[in-house]
Amino acid sequence: MTPRARTNQLLYQAELLLQTPAGDDEHAEARRMAGEEGALALTELALESLLREVTEHAALERHDWRELLGPQGAGIAELHRLRELATREDSWLAWLLARLAALHESDGVARRRSGAAQGLIAVGSGAALAEELAWCLGEAKAEIAALRQTSEEW
Repeated sequence: MTPRARTNQLLYQAELLLQTPAGDDEHAEARRMAGEEGALALTELALESLLREVTEHAALERHDWRELLGPQGAGIAELHRLRELATREDSWLAWLLARLAALHESDGVARRRSGAAQGLIAVGSGAALAEELAWCLGEAKAEIAALRQTSEEW
């Protein structure tokens, strides 16, 4: 499978997980959270696959997003473009990188929705992780098309 096909496959699988109903039994909340974190993990794999894809011409040894998108990353135009995007707070990539960092922490990133039922006041945007990730994937796919075009020119 080519890096491009793998990137597409991982994005598709992440979207499928987000669309899978959690059900309405006693495990629904845990199933929803697992689906959200699973989709986010697939999106992380898709990001690394994308980085492999757009840097093929540079023959890099490693494709870890932390390295390539960090300040010491390779001086490749596509990576520079992504680094700039990551610094914009309202961008899909800034959102994604923050959630990926949380995913790797011990608390994870998915949250229970039952707090309001226990008399607690919910704080935050109110948007479910699944909704935000669906937005992120849509924005990412548009950016990926542009990155692929630039990469193919090389």
